[in-house]
Amino acid sequence: MIIHTPAIVLKSFSYGDTSLIARCFSRDYGKINLIVKGARSKRSPKSAQFQPLSYVDLVYRNKPNRELQILSKVNFRESWPGILQDLRSITLSMAILEMTEKTLSEDDPHPGLFKNLADVLRAFNEKKSDPNILFWFYECSLLTHLGFRPDLDQRELPGLVLPDPNSGPNSGIIIKKLLDENIQNLPEELVTPKDRQIISNYLWILMRYHFDDMAKIRSMAVVRQILADN
Repeated sequence: MIIHTPAIVLKSFSYGDTSLIARCFSRDYGKINLIVKGARSKRSPKSAQFQPLSYVDLVYRNKPNRELQILSKVNFRESWPGILQDLRSITLSMAILEMTEKTLSEDDPHPGLFKNLADVLRAFNEKKSDPNILFWFYECSLLTHLGFRPDLDQRELPGLVLPDPNSGPNSGIIIKKLLDENIQNLPEELVTPKDRQIISNYLWILMRYHFDDMAKIRSMAVVRQILADN
């Protein structure tokens, strides 16, 4: 079956002498693994098209039970050069891709989460909001769409006592607005140092609790420092 779908490239790596393997989050089929033949040859534009953060339209032949699907065609759908011009934005964006890659199952579509990912990366590119807010927005979205929507009144999970998300001056209000999943109505409340600490810690504890592979994200120590200090 021939598949046409938008996708965001999560990661890619070399395969053989001239090819790439790309792991993508597609709107219609969830996480997929593609082999991109000849992508690393000198005349091929596909190496650039399959860099992380690329937003592309894919055409590939899908065969059930095959680990690697074979790419037929690819075109850029949208570009976000502004992300690459800001160290804070690119660090948080790449961490978002890694969180997505480690939490999604293959062939398990989440079109709402896909839309939110594209919206968040577009907002990073256009510098429409505080990067911290965008990162927390996506953490809330990821938890919600994968079945673990935070309940701000819940203080305990099996084997875990949660910190109070309302203990900062505006932390509870900010998290509630983020959980609305409206990228056009992001929180405008002042984010105090206390709020940054509470929100970052609360969401990260939930991410670690629900997703075992979160501990494997090497960049997260840097990301958490960015979230706490800015």
